Amino acid sequence: MRTMTIAEPVLIMAFNRPDHLSKLLDRLAEVQPATIYFAVDGPRPDKAGEKEKVAQVRELRSRITWTDDVYTLFQDTNHGCGQGVSNAITWFFDNVERGIILEDDIIPDPSFFPFCTELLDRYQDDDRVFAVSGCNVVPASAQSHPEQDYRFAQITHVWGWATWKRSWDLHTLDPTGWYRRISPWKLWNRSARSVSGAMFWASNFELTARGDIDTWDWQLQLANMAAGQLTATCNTNLVENIGFGQEATHTFEGDPLLMPLGSVELPTRSIPVRVDRKADDWARKHHFRATALGTIDRVRKYAAIQWKARN
Repeated sequence: MRTMTIAEPVLIMAFNRPDHLSKLLDRLAEVQPATIYFAVDGPRPDKAGEKEKVAQVRELRSRITWTDDVYTLFQDTNHGCGQGVSNAITWFFDNVERGIILEDDIIPDPSFFPFCTELLDRYQDDDRVFAVSGCNVVPASAQSHPEQDYRFAQITHVWGWATWKRSWDLHTLDPTGWYRRISPWKLWNRSARSVSGAMFWASNFELTARGDIDTWDWQLQLANMAAGQLTATCNTNLVENIGFGQEATHTFEGDPLLMPLGSVELPTRSIPVRVDRKADDWARKHHFRATALGTIDRVRKYAAIQWKARN
């Protein structure tokens, strides 16, 4: 087995899926990150058998044998998708200035790690850049420059990403009053200049502020948009998401738009910090489904969830 040593700190966020985490640890054993932060949320008291699964996840700490620099955050109680993930990332950036962030169901190609390090170095002090992502959902035919190694996007895809403390410090878990953080014009511009796109993001921010959605990543997008920053996104997909299924919290069905797993050759060639509007527009229409029909479908699904909850 080929191994490399990755100096970039890596945060692993896990919960109740030891099989998924085991596969991620197999990949990490190949690249051997020198420093690992390992966060595990606590079990939900009303879920039978979950306490045992969480215990199995924690025990997998013993699989990390290639370094002594392993730090753990094991929660006694369950904090949920929003608070739990937010707490873990805040803990991470209380200790490091930058790093790679992986949930337990994200299996990156080995080239993902040096790709993140290279771009974290390149844009370390560039406040136009918010993060680095190895997740690509846009086909080459929909990219403006598919011959380039990466592009800049308005949105941060968080299935395998990296960032700096300076960016995470802009994140606020409670997005109440979100409309005071981002002007209508900036929201319009950051939504691919689309009415349905602006409605998509505004509705997600509002539902999250009302507590109807328990998450952390819509708030990350709000921070990104409000700051007017961009995310360096690999034009080749560097991650596999194995987390779709009934044990997932949000992703029950696979995403057919996630491009096949690939790799990137390093070093990459630097490109202008300018959004690829062609790729962003494709992602808005096909990945986020931020269209008129997509909006109607989300309203219908949300209404059905609310009706079920009340009956």
